[in-house]
Amino acid sequence: MAKQRIHLLIKGKVQGVFFRQTTKVIAEKKNVTGWVKNLHDGRVEAVLEGNDTDVSEVVEWCHAGPANAVVDDVEIITEQYKGEFSKFDILY
Repeated sequence: MAKQRIHLLIKGKVQGVFFRQTTKVIAEKKNVTGWVKNLHDGRVEAVLEGNDTDVSEVVEWCHAGPANAVVDDVEIITEQYKGEFSKFDILY
């Protein structure tokens, strides 16, 4: 199965609503590796690596986020797959 790496910048009411924690849970269920973190400007940034279908499902989830989130925009940057992660982390 083909692998992919996607870099996301998520804008909206995405901090203080368990976005990072829930992204980690969803990514782990889909066997997607990478990381997620809050940015100082209020956005959430994430890098996802894994099988095409699994990564696409996590990206799709990020367009809605957890229950209290309001996602206004998701910038999707396709990058070359590197296979550099062994798990999914929340960065601080």
